[in-house]
Amino acid sequence: MKDTSNQGKLYIVPTPVGNLGDMTPRAVEVLGDVSLILAEDTRTSAPLLAHFGISTPCVSHHKYNEHDTVRPIVDRIAGGESVALISDAGTPGISDPGFLLSRECRRAHIEVETLPGATAFVPALVNSGLPCDRFCFEGFLPPKKGRRSRLEALAADDRTFILYESPLRLVKTLEQLIEVCGADRPASVSREISKVHNTTINGSLTELCEYFKTNQPRGEIVVVVGGKTEDMVRVHRNKYKTEDIPK
Repeated sequence: MKDTSNQGKLYIVPTPVGNLGDMTPRAVEVLGDVSLILAEDTRTSAPLLAHFGISTPCVSHHKYNEHDTVRPIVDRIAGGESVALISDAGTPGISDPGFLLSRECRRAHIEVETLPGATAFVPALVNSGLPCDRFCFEGFLPPKKGRRSRLEALAADDRTFILYESPLRLVKTLEQLIEVCGADRPASVSREISKVHNTTINGSLTELCEYFKTNQPRGEIVVVVGGKTEDMVRVHRNKYKTEDIPK
C-alpha cells in the first residue's frame, strides 16, 4: 500500500449555474483553504471568487490544455498541496473538464473529494414531470458524426433521457427527435436554470418544436424526453396535451 499521508487532496467543487445564493458555505470554505484553484475560465470565475472574498491563486484548466497541465497538477498534489477544481458553472466533469484530472489523481492514489452542489440537469429533470426514477444523461450530442445513431439509441430506451443543447440548435434537435422518437413523445425544455428568466415548457416534441420556431430560445438549454413506453404516450395525451404550452 502506497503511503499517502503527506499528500494533498483534489477537491471537485460545484459552482452556481445561475443564482449566487446556490453556492454552499462548504464550497466557499474549501476554495478559501486550498493552495490553488483550477478554473475552466479564470475570467468567468473571478467575479464569483471576488463575491465570496476568496483570494486563493487561480489558474486555467480547460479542455484545450488539460492534457498538458494534468501531470504537473498531480505532482503538486502528491507533494502536499490541496487543489480545487471548478468549472464556469455547475459540477466539473458533467459536460465540463474534470474527468481526466480525477482519473489521474486516482491512478496516483491521491484522494479525490467531490462536494455536492449545483448542476443544471437535475432541476430540469424533476421540473419536467417525466419519470425520474430511471434516466439517462447524455449531455451534448455529437454535432455530426454519430449523432443520428446516438439519437436512435436514445429513442429506443425506455428511460427518460436528458440532453444539453445550445439555443441556436434547439429547433433542429427537436426536429431530429421527432424523426426518431415520434411526434407525440412527451418532453420538456428548461432554460436558464436558477437564473432570473428560468423557464420550463412542457408538451409533445411537436408542440415544443412549433413553440420555439416562433419564440426564439435564449440561454442555456436542457431538453428532457420521455422514454419509449406506451404508458408514457398515453399519460401525455390525457394530461399534458397543451396545458403547459404558453398561448
